[in-house]
Amino acid sequence: MWSTSGTVWAVWSLTPASSRYMPARTREQITAQVTALVRSLPGRARLFGLCARIDAGEVVAATLDGVDYRRHEAWAEVAEAQLRLLAGEDLDEPVDMHRRTLWLAVPLPAPGGRGRWWATAGTAGAELGGLLGLPPAPVSTREVEAFRERAGQVEAELGGGIRLRRATPAQIVWMHQHAVGRGPEAELLGEAERSPLRGSRLTGGVLRSPSHADLGHVLLLEGGRPAPSGQPAQDRDRGRDRGQGRGWTGERGSAGAAASLVARRWLQVGSETGTSYQAHLALAEMPRRFTAAGAEFFAELDRLPFAVDWVVDLVTVPSEKVVAAVTRKKRDLVDQADQYAARRLTGLPDALHDAADDLGDLGARASRSSVEVEVQSVTALTVWGTTPAECDQRAAMLQARFKGADYRLVRPVGGQEELFTLGLPAAVTPPALRQYVQHELGEDWAMHGALYGQSFGDPTGAMVGYSQDIGTISPVLLNIADAPARNASASFALAGDLGGGKSTLLKLITQSVVDRGGRAIAIDRTKSREWARFARSAAPDRCQVLDAATADRSIDPLRVFTDPALGARYALSYLTVQLGVGAMTEHGALLKTAVKQAATAPAPSMSLVLHALQEMALEDSARGRRAAALVEWLHVAADEPLAAAVFDPTLPPLDLAGDLTCDFVVITTTGLTLPPREAATNPELLRSQPLEALIGRAVLYLIAAIARETAFTDPRFTLLPLDEAYWLTSSAEGQALIDEIVYDGRKHGAGVGLGCHDVLELGTSTTQGLLAYRFLARTADPVLAARGLTWLGLPAGDEDLLRMVTTDLSPYGKPERAGEFLARDPRMNIGRFKALIPDLERITSGIHTTPTSPHTEPTPAPSRYEITAPAMPAATGGTR
Repeated sequence: MWSTSGTVWAVWSLTPASSRYMPARTREQITAQVTALVRSLPGRARLFGLCARIDAGEVVAATLDGVDYRRHEAWAEVAEAQLRLLAGEDLDEPVDMHRRTLWLAVPLPAPGGRGRWWATAGTAGAELGGLLGLPPAPVSTREVEAFRERAGQVEAELGGGIRLRRATPAQIVWMHQHAVGRGPEAELLGEAERSPLRGSRLTGGVLRSPSHADLGHVLLLEGGRPAPSGQPAQDRDRGRDRGQGRGWTGERGSAGAAASLVARRWLQVGSETGTSYQAHLALAEMPRRFTAAGAEFFAELDRLPFAVDWVVDLVTVPSEKVVAAVTRKKRDLVDQADQYAARRLTGLPDALHDAADDLGDLGARASRSSVEVEVQSVTALTVWGTTPAECDQRAAMLQARFKGADYRLVRPVGGQEELFTLGLPAAVTPPALRQYVQHELGEDWAMHGALYGQSFGDPTGAMVGYSQDIGTISPVLLNIADAPARNASASFALAGDLGGGKSTLLKLITQSVVDRGGRAIAIDRTKSREWARFARSAAPDRCQVLDAATADRSIDPLRVFTDPALGARYALSYLTVQLGVGAMTEHGALLKTAVKQAATAPAPSMSLVLHALQEMALEDSARGRRAAALVEWLHVAADEPLAAAVFDPTLPPLDLAGDLTCDFVVITTTGLTLPPREAATNPELLRSQPLEALIGRAVLYLIAAIARETAFTDPRFTLLPLDEAYWLTSSAEGQALIDEIVYDGRKHGAGVGLGCHDVLELGTSTTQGLLAYRFLARTADPVLAARGLTWLGLPAGDEDLLRMVTTDLSPYGKPERAGEFLARDPRMNIGRFKALIPDLERITSGIHTTPTSPHTEPTPAPSRYEITAPAMPAATGGTR
């Protein structure tokens, strides 16, 4: 940007780092990166943290990205319901949504060391040309190339490993538009990010810019009043001169008018898009000492229930100059102490002792490293509203919020326009703002969390909820099916207590996969057949329910799988689970021989395995006796009705290519019971379990294997939702099956969704570690909660996090808080969100599992679902 002051600025966009939940080591790494960035700044810079408005259409467009909504009408229906909600059709106004954006602007020194002279001459020339009505002097090609080269040098010198993206012309123009048009009708950054417009061209040896007349004219009235009802604003303000526009409203010569003016500490900004009221606050005082955990006041701004913009004007001073200045101030303190002694006063004031301590600490730290710098910063915060009352309320809330943490914010009367000017890219810093300069070392300033943000979730995908880490509404999108294309696993798990919302979220994600063109194969173990009920309700014309317990289809692996080797593999695993025989034992070797013989027969089946063992039992040897024992054991299981689907050769086999073709397939296993979890690690207890529990364990394994093979052969993305995963991971064969899906699912465009109460139920530590998406619901037991936090990558001993997981996620007895999760995405971002169910009868009618009390009338389903802003967390103190 070429400014009217003659200074040329380079602008970059920065990516915020997710900050709310992170281990101490990660926090230290981010602080070190910011410190390195500050130390490498070329003397001056300006950092912007702007809240870009999010339009409801933008969110819905992101949910439709990559989906042919004309073909998948079910997802178009969901998108329409979400658009109605976010657009506020049932409310008085649209939902207020923002996202934090960060921008770094650096003034570039002129080539050849003529920067100061060039800037001075440019400022004088611009002012003279403005008075004479002359156009700005054109910029030559040589000048453009020189500053481009200088911008590249500055970019290469900026350290810290923070990703910098060069701002586009449209983005820079958006920054100006945003400063003027803060409010409901603010310009959308998303449009500017995709726009190729606003760029200049080199023509005839000079830089030619497109016309910016469409930016319109702006009227700034400090302390301006809203027009009375029915009176246009221009009639109210008619006759005011420039001085009146900056702070006067025509009420002169009375104490009441002066008091009224002092009370109106806002800036009225009028433009073609409307009128907004902005309150600008300057940071006037900070705590003398703080720690990294208690100094992140920039991150605290995102937790307020309204948007707050901020800008920091930075000047960096080398350490040698800091040490010299500290030495001079120490001499001044000694002189003051001598003066107090000469007057024979009793003792020195406490302020002198504090100043001496601060100077000693500052001098020692500044001299410790030659690369350290002092940051002289002016920080301005901005809130706004559609009315002065709303603007005042937000400003007062912001001041009170930080007052408790020993940060003092002031709203200067008559200084609103200067603070507004500071927020304009490339504007000269008003001299009056130097009174708000804060002096800190670079590593101290880096602790304030200026580059922190909240970014849990995917950029596109299904809207499964909204963030609870941000005070305003921020939708959370998840695109599980797209993870394999991004070289990430599509497998995920949900852990938490009974009633914590795991099954509801698992169904919500599954339904989004099905409606967006994917496929789901669920195994329903519940007696209420909840997944079957949900599939029939949510996808009535696209679902298929198979009942494995009724034995109307054969699931004999030797008959179902067309590949004999694959069928033999699953047949052997089924038999070892059913009989409790180790694969590497003598009995296991006999089973393998019998399975291999049956698999090579013209019409293979599990009944032939039994026949092969019967032939071996005729031998008069130890091998024959072992075979006879296996025959007896198998007869015990095969004669039971629950195992008929495996051993009855007269049943028609399940056709993987014909019977499992629907988008949403549910295999119910009602009637198949399982051994308790304790039996999985206790062989003696396992052998004493009822026969139906042992049969159910083996049959469920076989059903899961069939679902896995179907998912791996389907060209569409296929999700396998497996709630209460312990029934598979409790056996070695079931754990191997889960491992295979997690390990190889990405290559085949498939994933598994596991539900559990304890992360240990997910099986091996490798499987736990390879799950890309992780969700932790309410977990009342502190031991289980600590394991869940470790699984998310958070410190298990953090008392605040433990309190959140045990008591503050979906608190018991508060149904309006149901569905709250702490989660991690493949980008290692951790966030807290609340699940949100689309307001569609086909989804809401079958997704919940909470039973109705027999003593009360059933609660009707809500006619619509609502979004409410998260409650503000408590203010963070200066030290912790």
